[in-house]
Amino acid sequence: MSRFWSKVVHSLTPYVPGEQPKLANLVKLNTNENPYGPSPRALAALSAVVGDVLRLYSDPHSEKLKAAIAAHHGVAAAQVFVGNGSDEVLAHAFHGLLKHDLPLLFPDITYSFYPVYAGLYEIDYRTVPLADDFSIRVEDYKTPNGGIIFPNPNAPTGMLLPLAAIEEIVAANPDSVVVVDEAYIDFGGATAIPLTAKYPNLLVVHTFSKSRSLAGLRVGFAVGHPELIEALERIKDSFNSYPLDSFAIAGATAAMEDKAYFDQTCAAVVKSRETLTKEMQALGFEVLPSAANFIFARHPQKDAAELAAALRSRSIIVRHFKAARIDQFLRITIGTDEQCDVLVTALKEILI
Repeated sequence: MSRFWSKVVHSLTPYVPGEQPKLANLVKLNTNENPYGPSPRALAALSAVVGDVLRLYSDPHSEKLKAAIAAHHGVAAAQVFVGNGSDEVLAHAFHGLLKHDLPLLFPDITYSFYPVYAGLYEIDYRTVPLADDFSIRVEDYKTPNGGIIFPNPNAPTGMLLPLAAIEEIVAANPDSVVVVDEAYIDFGGATAIPLTAKYPNLLVVHTFSKSRSLAGLRVGFAVGHPELIEALERIKDSFNSYPLDSFAIAGATAAMEDKAYFDQTCAAVVKSRETLTKEMQALGFEVLPSAANFIFARHPQKDAAELAAALRSRSIIVRHFKAARIDQFLRITIGTDEQCDVLVTALKEILI
């Protein structure tokens, strides 16, 4: 029935999400979910929503959530936009802020949804090769463009760009919007949100899926100059004026306010990442320096696809990308210490 498709649908190459396998005794280390559950305060807030209130529409402006985000980051509520997962926030940014005559720039190895959005919204783009060590080179983004977007830390490499380097890119492009996708920033980096006070062309995007353990609620947000936020709101209200349901607003607000639990679980993930990195290196793996809740690793004597298959046969799922330059790497989510131990034990058996 593809004869009924529009021209743009024919041209799309959709994003492929990480597998959600149904295996017994699964050790799931492929989609960068947090191994620790949501904040108890978030769970209590979710329970409190159940009742007659569900017959009503949720707040289309998510004012309580915006206020909690603004308070946490020291910005005004008018600088905050919220959406149904950071993917929706990014989609609105592509549509409302990054579609211009000159090409959009993003790294050649990065979040694979970026070229999908560019195709969906018919945005001309150019990929910028990472350096040989897989780092982002600031100088490569000092060229005419219609916008810039990159994750920090980058995905799937996990490598962090220092805040000074981000400011240099933003400052060098005063006539373009620079979107910094900080899905993993809470696991080892400094957020660029404070820079939004100085640079009206900077938009910083976050998610509740990783560091706040709420992937199932689908909540994301952006912080930037009110004019950037207004553009996103105009897109949202022309598409879906109620993107967050009452559960998402309540749970995300409580999670944002529970700083102690957030700090505790982030620290636990970072500690486990450091331990797993050392253990992988001891097994002969090259592990890129990571500031995320995953590591990106390759073994000089073992094919990555074969390693992934061997792990899968042991009910351990990791992510293998077939793209050029990274087809010998595995992206491994940081699980609990027990899960990491199971992984290392399996790798020792496989590498014998």
